Amino acid sequence: RLFAYWEAVASTHRVSLPRDMAGPITQMARHRHAREPVPYVSLSQHGKCKEAAYEERQYPAGRWACVTMREPMYEQSISMSFMKLMRYICKENSVGCHLGMTVPVLNEIHLTKEGTKLEREVLTAYYLPGEFQQNPPVPMDSEIHITERAPLQVITRVFYGMTTEETILREISLFWELLGSTDMVLQGTYIVASYENPSIPQRRNEIWFICQA
Repeated sequence: RLFAYWEAVASTHRVSLPRDMAGPITQMARHRHAREPVPYVSLSQHGKCKEAAYEERQYPAGRWACVTMREPMYEQSISMSFMKLMRYICKENSVGCHLGMTVPVLNEIHLTKEGTKLEREVLTAYYLPGEFQQNPPVPMDSEIHITERAPLQVITRVFYGMTTEETILREISLFWELLGSTDMVLQGTYIVASYENPSIPQRRNEIWFICQA
């Protein structure tokens, strides 16, 4: 029943769920309440009436497991990347055990020169739990790369619901309207941070604008 449920969820992203995902899905369900947050420092919050419109954060350097996909649709790329990462997290690694889930999972995207569409290439990144930061387990999948990512300063804004190319472009546009004209962040490269699994209709996400070095 659990596999059939996730098969239906995958179909909404226009991807097929392989039978070998049954094991990772079961393990993820068993450990669903144990999620380690990616560490960061809040630098400032901006908003009205005690409600933060956006927040500036500093993330330290750290090791991430990364996969890059270039599928026709954004949803397909992130789904297929995360299936690979699920296998790595659950067992297909050099220590042969469940590593533990961290949140958020990051999806780095790029806009076309016109700024009206997403480039097909999407990088999906999973932060290695603290106990594995110094000695990351080696992935069995050659498409998964362990990367030391530099410290990152971002401006973030929360949004809820599904993440599609349409919703992402809309959220980027709304965030620019909120910030106004500024040269403190990159233009054309953004991060979509996902905190919950894709079966939750009103799941929490964030758009991250990357601060200039």
